[in-house]
Amino acid sequence: QVQLVESGGGLVQAGGSLRLSCAASRSIFSINFAAWYRQAPGKERELVATITSGGTTNYADSVKGRFTVSRDNAKNTVYLQMNSLKPEDTAVYYCNAMVKAYYYTPNYSSYWGQGTQVTVSS
Repeated sequence: QVQLVESGGGLVQAGGSLRLSCAASRSIFSINFAAWYRQAPGKERELVATITSGGTTNYADSVKGRFTVSRDNAKNTVYLQMNSLKPEDTAVYYCNAMVKAYYYTPNYSSYWGQGTQVTVSS
């Protein structure tokens, strides 16, 4: 069973930076489309950023110019670089990706990570 594992969360002061990583728990064939979501206490989960297999990116308006999503296809890892962090960025951040476990797997399947806490203090 494939699992996605996020890492890199933590406590940071406003204006600081963090880099989140999302990788599979075991060797996989490839990751296609991937996205980062976040969920703050008492709020619905929201889409933060997406990246296609070709590297095309999209961002929520609230993070444009501050966050950068990227990927390392050789490592099957997706990243979220977060700069100029604000207290309102405080949330649990989740990775979601379309994964093909083996080269002979006919289709990509959607997997979620367990989430990593990001807390930004003012």
